[in-house]
Amino acid sequence: MQTTLETDVLVVGAGPCGTTLANLLGTYGVNTLVIDRAPGILDFPRAVGIDDESLRTYQAVGLVDELLADILQNMPIRYHTSWGRCFAQVRPSEQPFGWPRRNLFLQPLLEATLRRGLERFADVELRVGWELESLDSGEDEVRCRVLLPDGQVASVRSRYVVGADGGRSTVRSAVGIELTGTTAPAKWLVVDVADDYLDAPYSAVYCSPVQPVLVVPLPYRHRRFEFLLGPDDDEVEATRPERVRSLLERRYGDLPLPTVLRSRVYLHHSRVAASFRRGRVFLAGDAAHLQPPFFGQGMNSGIRDATNLAWKLAAVTSGRAGEPLLDTYDVERRGHATRMVRFATRIGAMYRPRSLVTEHLRDLAFRALQLLPGAHEYILQMKYKPMPRYDAGAVVRNPTRGTWDEAVGKMFMQPVVEVGTRQLAKLDDAVGPWFALIGVHLDPASLDPDAIGWWQALGARLVHVVPPRSGPLPPPGRSCDRAGSPPGVPTGSLVVEDVGGAFRDWRLARPGAEIVVLRPDRYVAAVCDRTTISSTTSRLRELLGAGAQA
Repeated sequence: MQTTLETDVLVVGAGPCGTTLANLLGTYGVNTLVIDRAPGILDFPRAVGIDDESLRTYQAVGLVDELLADILQNMPIRYHTSWGRCFAQVRPSEQPFGWPRRNLFLQPLLEATLRRGLERFADVELRVGWELESLDSGEDEVRCRVLLPDGQVASVRSRYVVGADGGRSTVRSAVGIELTGTTAPAKWLVVDVADDYLDAPYSAVYCSPVQPVLVVPLPYRHRRFEFLLGPDDDEVEATRPERVRSLLERRYGDLPLPTVLRSRVYLHHSRVAASFRRGRVFLAGDAAHLQPPFFGQGMNSGIRDATNLAWKLAAVTSGRAGEPLLDTYDVERRGHATRMVRFATRIGAMYRPRSLVTEHLRDLAFRALQLLPGAHEYILQMKYKPMPRYDAGAVVRNPTRGTWDEAVGKMFMQPVVEVGTRQLAKLDDAVGPWFALIGVHLDPASLDPDAIGWWQALGARLVHVVPPRSGPLPPPGRSCDRAGSPPGVPTGSLVVEDVGGAFRDWRLARPGAEIVVLRPDRYVAAVCDRTTISSTTSRLRELLGAGAQA
């Protein structure tokens, strides 16, 4: 007898992207089924870099502290010439989104934590060894045929399907979406080792016209090496133990050699799906885009996909938004994913200059660049990283307000604020995981009742940011309590104190801006003042669709 299951969202693929999406959907209360054809987690690392944007997502689902326990935080990277000189280094210390910008991890440990996170949610199920065989996307639902580990077949009916099943995505093939782009002809030998005692607490890129090498330290005395192979190198020969040993000996010198866990030859792809949505089926992560590993953003791009898509699926499945909102996923994510693929490809070209002459010219260019005012910090703080900015989608712009409009469609800062009785908290922890209407030195609860009533019906948190130490002077020996509203301020808003002045500086740069509409993915949906809150709310209601009119 065939098993039939029903769910709101079926996620195909339980890698980092799929399990991140499922944790977010669980946080939002969406009925979700996750399936993966593999019986367990692959026991070797693939991705190794995780950025501050991804850590902010894991903060939203309550797993960031557990993940950080297994992560090397705030790791620098150094770039060397073929003659050994360090010509550039990246060592970001700023934390605009509340977390270190460059971190290193072991993927099996991260995946295990994410899967354990799913156990917290009654509405989320994970089934391993379940393989998608086919799907039929109709007008009202998607019907999937799934092969179970015991050879039986299950039928899964869902409102939506998300293919997070990797570069060879079954979901992408089933709906006929093309993956366009190129595959570099060069082959790279990737070697993962344990028991590593190399004294190099940084990532290193040894650029060379002949054989560039990437070296990445990993937690628990693991390390990764990537060696470019020559056009005539045989893949089988390249992975032989004696060949791998000879390559490692050049790096370790007199030190004991580490234990080789695995060695494998890879090709690097620069490809993006022609669309991230077809009907009720979505693509995310490697199923939607593939990029070379030179900038460490492959997995992080997939987490951006999950973070963007999850709240939109939650809004639609709960009836708080209409179907048109889901179109904004492709509108917002595909353009940035394409830019990130191109950027990673260009970074890789820098690793292998065409000749020594080209390399010397690049070295001189970097020396000259870092003499320019601000250029050194630009490189050191990794400000060259292409950040998403959503020019269209679930955002409302006001072109006549240039400094206001510049903030719309970007990820919002995450400063530390003070709540309650001198309690410090990161902004996201204070406002919660859903929408927030943030009034900067203005209580949003005091504005147009119709507009504010709609935001409250949507589940948005009203937040009143007050200047630091602006309340009444407390009696001697007692602390000022910010748990309630200060005198003269209507109740209904969470009051937070701008102890570090981040909101002060934000407003000084945008005179007159009083209200920030913060989306669940922490991107700014709109910026307005008290006179335009009603019109801004009306435009956002239109963007969210028919379901948002109730």
